[in-house]
Amino acid sequence: MKTIQDCLKERILVIDGAMGTMIQRHKLAEADYRGERFRDWPCDVKGNNDLLNLTRPDIIIGIHKQYLDAGADIIETNTFSSTVIAMADYQMQSLAYEMNVAAARCAREAIRQSGKEAWVAGAIGPLNKTLSLSPDVNNPGFRAVTFDEVVNAYYEQVKGLVDGGVDLLLIETIFDTLNAKGAIFAIRKYFRDTKKPSLPVMISGTITDASGRTLSGQTLEAFYTSVMHARPLSVGLNCALGAKEMRPHIEELSQIAGCYVSAYPNAGLPNAMGEYDEHPEDTSHYLEEWAKEGFVNIVGGCCGTTPDHIRHIAEHVKQITPRALPAVETAFV
Repeated sequence: MKTIQDCLKERILVIDGAMGTMIQRHKLAEADYRGERFRDWPCDVKGNNDLLNLTRPDIIIGIHKQYLDAGADIIETNTFSSTVIAMADYQMQSLAYEMNVAAARCAREAIRQSGKEAWVAGAIGPLNKTLSLSPDVNNPGFRAVTFDEVVNAYYEQVKGLVDGGVDLLLIETIFDTLNAKGAIFAIRKYFRDTKKPSLPVMISGTITDASGRTLSGQTLEAFYTSVMHARPLSVGLNCALGAKEMRPHIEELSQIAGCYVSAYPNAGLPNAMGEYDEHPEDTSHYLEEWAKEGFVNIVGGCCGTTPDHIRHIAEHVKQITPRALPAVETAFV
C-alpha cells in the first residue's frame, strides 16, 4: 500500500461524511446505547454516540463500511467526544481510553470487510470546554479547564487511538486554537514518551460565520500561523458552514498553506428544524469547482452529509489534478 503522502501527490483524496447523521437514522433508544453492560448506569446515556463503539460496534462498522463503499479513502473514528473531559457529561470518564481503542478497531474492521485500501484517521474533537473563553460572562478571567487538564485528556485519547491502530491523527472542528495547541502538545509528548514512530497529523478548523473568524476570534491566517509549527500533513476547514459559504475561506487557505489543504463542509446551512437539506449533487458541484480551481487536496463532508454525498463527491473529483504544494519560505533572512 502506498503512503498517504504518495497518494496525495497523485490525486485528490476523499474523507468520509457525518457519523452523527448516520447514527440518527437508526433511531436508537436509551436501551440501545446502554446495552447489557451499562444497563444499570446511573444517568441517561442516549446521545453518547461514542459509547456505541462499545455497545453497538456493528452499527459503527456498518456506517464506516457505507462510506468506504461510497469511495472514501479516509475514514474517521467515532471519537469526537472520547476524552475524560467530554465524557464527564455521562459520568464515563474512566471509559475514554477504551472507547478510543474500540473505535479505531471498528474502523480497521470496516476496512478489512470492504477489501479496499484506506486510512483510519483518529478523530480528536474540540472539547466541550474552552481555554480561550470564559463560560461566566461576569468573570472574563475564569476558565472551566486548565491547559494541563486539556493536554492530559488528549494524551489519553491519543494513546487509545494509537493502540487501536489508527494511521493518522485528525484534530478537527477547532473553534479555539489554544485547545488545538493542547492536542498538538499531547501528540508530540505521547510519541516522545513512547518513542514510537510519529503518525501524520491533520488539522481542521471551523469558521463560524461570514466574518471569517473562529469562535475565539482568530482570522484564518492567524489560525494557520498558530498551528503550522506542528508541521501537519494538512490544514483545512470543516463544519459550521456549507460549501457555498466556505468557498472564500478555502480559497484563502489554499494560498497561504504550505501543506495540503482539506475541506469537508456541512450539507449546506441547517434549516429551521436544525436539519440539513443540501442534496448530494449540490455539495459535489461546489467541491468539484474548488478542485478545478486548485484549492484542495482532501475533500469530504461534515454535518448532514451521507454516503450519497461522499459518492457524488468522489465521482466528481476523481479525474481532477490535486492542488500542488506551493514553494513557501520557511525561514527569515
